[in-house]
Amino acid sequence: MGSASEVVAHLRNSFKSGKTLPIEFRIKQLQNLHKMYNEKQDDIVAALHSDLRKYTPYIQRDPYGVVLAIGSWNYPLQLVMLPVQGAIAADQDCYRVYNGGIPETTALLKEKFDYIFYTGNSAVGKIIHEAATKHLTPTTLELGGKSPCYIDKSADLKYSVRRIIWGKCANVGQTCVAPDFILCTKEIQDRFIQVAKTVITEFFGTNPKDSPDYGRIVSDRHFQRILELMKGGKIAFGGDHDASEKYISPTIIIDANENDAILKEEIFGPLLPIVNITDAYDAINYINARDKPLALYIFSNNKKDVDLIMKNTSSGSVCVNDTIMQLTVDTLPFGGVGASGMGGYHGKFSFDTFSHKKSVLYKDLGILGEYLSAPRYPPYTIDELVPKKENSLDSQENYFSFAFLMNFTTFLLRLKLFSCQPSES
Repeated sequence: MGSASEVVAHLRNSFKSGKTLPIEFRIKQLQNLHKMYNEKQDDIVAALHSDLRKYTPYIQRDPYGVVLAIGSWNYPLQLVMLPVQGAIAADQDCYRVYNGGIPETTALLKEKFDYIFYTGNSAVGKIIHEAATKHLTPTTLELGGKSPCYIDKSADLKYSVRRIIWGKCANVGQTCVAPDFILCTKEIQDRFIQVAKTVITEFFGTNPKDSPDYGRIVSDRHFQRILELMKGGKIAFGGDHDASEKYISPTIIIDANENDAILKEEIFGPLLPIVNITDAYDAINYINARDKPLALYIFSNNKKDVDLIMKNTSSGSVCVNDTIMQLTVDTLPFGGVGASGMGGYHGKFSFDTFSHKKSVLYKDLGILGEYLSAPRYPPYTIDELVPKKENSLDSQENYFSFAFLMNFTTFLLRLKLFSCQPSES
């Protein structure tokens, strides 16, 4: 940079040349100014803070305290340890592994906790949420529901059926995000069944009961519950069962009545009913007429239909052209909405769940900061607070009092320059 005289002379010559006259030039300059402000915003704020000692806002993550994490029987280790990991990461100062059933859980819920995390069915979830409200305890509820699986004519059935059958038969369907039922046209249904027969045989052999990769139902009570659900509709494939081993084969069911329990209750087993619809709009109406699901699966190569369904339905998660795999992405939160739960976790979101975002504002007690804050203190005057309108038409430009204008300008500057995103600690 040259001397002051040289700089001024250069600017004057530039102005005389007429290069600043075209509106395109001025627009470009303003765009460059905007770019400079964005690129140097941190430096500008740091300089202002250094000179004027303005306030510093930030967010501090605080642990809630004593956390109660209640897992579920279908994945007893994972569904307890994952929440506990998040609680420890967020510096909760008390945790225990507590074994027990309904009596033990009931006793624990009488105590005051600082946070409750529950995984299980919605009926128990309501009981836990009610108990938590007595102490205004925040909760995360990972519940379940009926997760629909929509298939359209553009989907490759060879690969789609493999992924659906895998998701349905993992842990014998005893997974909260297992595909609960199929939504497709009658034409796709017939093709789906034929491909599914081949896939099931490929996965588990001609008799899944003998396969080391096919599990069993957890208890006699759940075994009998699933058999009752099987009575709704017509068995298109499977249906074999053995009470002595709590074994139920992969079973596809068609022509179920809308009032049958299998289309109303969460299945949580290896039964896969198929509901016939005409198109994506029909599928949307069917989904929206029921509780919001924990997961929604869409098998389609038609992005327009995929976007249509996602934008017009609500669910805890959406997985396109696969099942369950959204749970394996640790940069995605896992959780429900509505009847399928509240809150989420996994990865960083576990830390977020178990920590309170405490707002902190740190201000300087210097004389300049106090001077700029002075207008907020009483006593107040009408001239400072209320705009004054002159009677003379020639005085319209003096609509605001000078004191009001100065105070308002100071307020706007503070708001503009220091309302940037606060940092987190």
